[in-house]
Amino acid sequence: MSIRLPDAGGGLRTYEPRTEPLALTTGAPFTSRTVFSAAHVVADPFADTSPDSPAAVDWDATLAFRRHLWSHGLGVAEAMDTAQRGMGLDWAGAAELIRRSAAEAKAVGGLIACGVGTDQLTGPATLAEVRAAYEEQLALVEASGARSILMASRALAAAASSPEDYLEVYGHLLRQATEPVVLHWLGPMFDPALDGYWGSSDLDAATDTFLEVIAAHPDKVEGIKVSLLDAQREIDIRRRLPQGVRCYTGDDFNYPELIAGDEKGFSHALLGIFDPLGPLAAEAVRILDTGDVAGFRSLLDPTVELSRHLFRTPTRFYKTGVVFLAWLAGHQSHFTMVGGLQSARSLPHFARAYELADGLGLFPDPKLAQERMKTLLALYGVPQ
Repeated sequence: MSIRLPDAGGGLRTYEPRTEPLALTTGAPFTSRTVFSAAHVVADPFADTSPDSPAAVDWDATLAFRRHLWSHGLGVAEAMDTAQRGMGLDWAGAAELIRRSAAEAKAVGGLIACGVGTDQLTGPATLAEVRAAYEEQLALVEASGARSILMASRALAAAASSPEDYLEVYGHLLRQATEPVVLHWLGPMFDPALDGYWGSSDLDAATDTFLEVIAAHPDKVEGIKVSLLDAQREIDIRRRLPQGVRCYTGDDFNYPELIAGDEKGFSHALLGIFDPLGPLAAEAVRILDTGDVAGFRSLLDPTVELSRHLFRTPTRFYKTGVVFLAWLAGHQSHFTMVGGLQSARSLPHFARAYELADGLGLFPDPKLAQERMKTLLALYGVPQ
């Protein structure tokens, strides 16, 4: 049965949905790459909240989605940007999310790493206050038993006056960490408040400072996550890493080529797009585990158009598309987001996301996805 979808020009077009999903199954653990999905949170749709009030999370649905990712062999990168850190989910909510997800991971044997930031700071802060905020979050993640991901800090970007300030703060934290951590460089396309991170808006200079931090503490850096949407820069950084330090791509525009790699190396993955792509991404990595790079690319390359659509400018609102697809796929019963962020994208954007995801066979129940898409269209007054 066809469905009428709006297009960017204000008209309507007819689309014929798939009748069967892509055949995907769970399988053996990955052997060639470590792969994390940065997972979203499911809001509680019945909570009496406003955009300015603390987040209300449906914990059962949120943890069920993490079990879905673990069942396909993916690790969960918890309390990251995809979980709306700094965009609806405050530190109190993130701390609860970390505790609950880490306990669930322990119960089911799932791989988990959690974001460590400074978002408990809500106003101007000194460097000492930034360090203390990082320390509080690092202690919580370590106590939970999860790996730590040192996230980029808005407060540090505002407080730092030179590259040396970054070297001092990160050096202090790495010396204090009990286990090696992942360093996360999130670009301003994801968060404009992070412009000039590592002490310079010149990316070459910023890269040098980033690598200086790692070179000074290679035993405390398990890996890095680079989210700059610049494939060549990631490759250049990857080739300059000390032996044993991994690169996890965070490039939602160029991930197939970066994960596949070249004769000089490859990237592991820590990606927001692997939230909606979880089972397909897992299948692709298992193909790569056999050495079949062409097979890996043939399965994953067609997903890039969807990813680039979800992460289009303003990129920070990609979370809306991720949650929308989770609703269509049946992973949650509603399309409501923390902070009301479901309003952050347009109806034509949703329509194209549905069409691309359906074309890839991502929906376990295409009929359910179509019915839910029609429900959304009806709310916007689109006749069928």
